[in-house]
Parts: sequence; C-alpha cells; structure tokens
Amino acid sequence: MTASAKPLNDARPAAARPRSRRTALAIGSAVALLAGSVGLWAAAGTAQAAGLPTPDHVVVVVLENHAYSQIIGSSSAPYLNKTLAAGGATLTQSYAITHPSEPNYYALFSGSTQGTVDDGCVTVGGFQAPNLASEVTAAGKTWASYNESLPSQGSTVCSSGKYAQKHNPWFGFGNVPLNTALTFAQFPGDYSTLPTVSFVVPNLCSDMHDCSVSTGDTWIKNNLGAYATWAQSHNSLLLVTFDEDNSLSGNRIPTLVYGAHVTPGATSATRYNHYNVLRTLEDLAGASGHAGNAAGVTDITGIWN
Repeated sequence: MTASAKPLNDARPAAARPRSRRTALAIGSAVALLAGSVGLWAAAGTAQAAGLPTPDHVVVVVLENHAYSQIIGSSSAPYLNKTLAAGGATLTQSYAITHPSEPNYYALFSGSTQGTVDDGCVTVGGFQAPNLASEVTAAGKTWASYNESLPSQGSTVCSSGKYAQKHNPWFGFGNVPLNTALTFAQFPGDYSTLPTVSFVVPNLCSDMHDCSVSTGDTWIKNNLGAYATWAQSHNSLLLVTFDEDNSLSGNRIPTLVYGAHVTPGATSATRYNHYNVLRTLEDLAGASGHAGNAAGVTDITGIWN
C-alpha cells in the first residue's frame, strides 16, 4: 500500500470522512428508500391517473341472460333497483360482446373471447394469455373466485347439479392457480379478508339463467347485501353485471356499481362493454398492464365522487 492509499474499510468517524463519501452513502440510502416505495406508488398511480379510486376490495357478480330493460325498473328486482341502482351507479349503455355465454366470460376476464364460440367445457389450462387474475397478481395484489355449487375448491368438473364450469373462465388459463377457485361457502364473513379483486359466480338458478329475476335479486340481497353495506364505509366496491342479454335487445345489459367513492344515483350514458369493465377492474387494483382488448378502451368514468 502506498503512503497515500486508504484502507478499504475506513474506520474513521463519519464526520471525519471525506464529504464525497458521506454524500454517496446518503444518496445510496435515498435510492434504496425510493426503490422500496416505487411499487406502492405505481399501484396507486395507475388508478389515480385514470381518475379512479383505489379500493381495498372489489367484488364482481355476474348474472345471466337478461337485457337492461328486463332488470332496470323491474318490480321483480327491488334490491338491484331500490338499493344498488338508487344508492350506486347505473351504466345505461352497457353491452356484452357476443353470444352465447362462455365467450363473454372470457372477454370480461381476459379481454378476448379466446376464439371460443360455444358453451362447451373448457380445456383446463389451455390458455396462457394475460387476464385479470394474472395482472392483479403481478401487481402484488390478490385474486380469487367464489363459485356457488362448485363441488370443492379447485374442482375442474364440467357440471355438477346447478354448477356450470362454462361460467368460470379462469379454469381455461394455465397462469391462474386452480386453488384460487373457491366454493361460495368459502366467501368470508370477515370482509376485510377478501382478496383485492374477486368474482362471485352464482349457480344456474341464482344467476337468473334457470330461475326467475326475483330469485336472482333475492339471492344477491341475501348473500351479498351485507357486503354491499359494509363496502360503503370500508373503501370497497360491488359491481354487478350480466354475461349477455336475452338476444332481443342488441346485447344491452345492466351493469351496476355500488360502494365507496360512487356517487349515489349516478348514471353514465357512455357506451361501455366487458372490455371497459375489465380495464376498470385492472386499474382499480393498480395493475401495471391491461389484458387483450382492455388495452385499447377507456375506464368507466363519470360515476366516482
């Protein structure tokens, strides 16, 4: 070592060290702090940039085969109208993508029908495309589905009683863990433990497919009414939509948003479809990307306070 060289481990007190080294240490600490917090900023920044809230929980319910005019204003759906629509927001120009059911579920979940044209059993894990679950998970958030009459958690059975796999598009994706498909009995009583984003899929009776509008309306009230009330004061949201219409109304469907940060009684006449809903769900959760056609549409706006 030459006379001018310094040891690699400088034992001198910090105040005695050269200013350049103290400055470097300070900069290093600041960079580390910034790196640790940038993920949190990005998650909130996506929603804020779109003018959306950043809810802790979003629950999405998909019902079946009814047009806007069959639900909105119907005396058979008092809970959907007098509570969710009156106290939340109604999208008056909300549309499905196609017919029949299954392609719409894929569109809502992944931004594409994935070439599906019928209601057949899915090829489990057949797709690897980005989707709501993979985007939310990549953002460090959590995802699950709650499926009424699903025989057991992660079951890939095509049908069982009133359960229909065709309404569960997540089974078609190899990048969505099977164990995130839960039974509805596993829907938590402590709503604070819900995932960031979750789907609730009622069975073929409760979703109005095989049973009446009144049956579905009562099911929503009895099974999710308490969550909806809780959501208003706990920074959370409930979104209710339909897969498709009755094939008689141009595929115009009801879509309702209820909970914290939603203007009570608000309506939006902007034309939206399943891709807009998907993009909004991604941005509410702070996802860094958008799956499929969700990348080319806008978020739902005009209903937030």
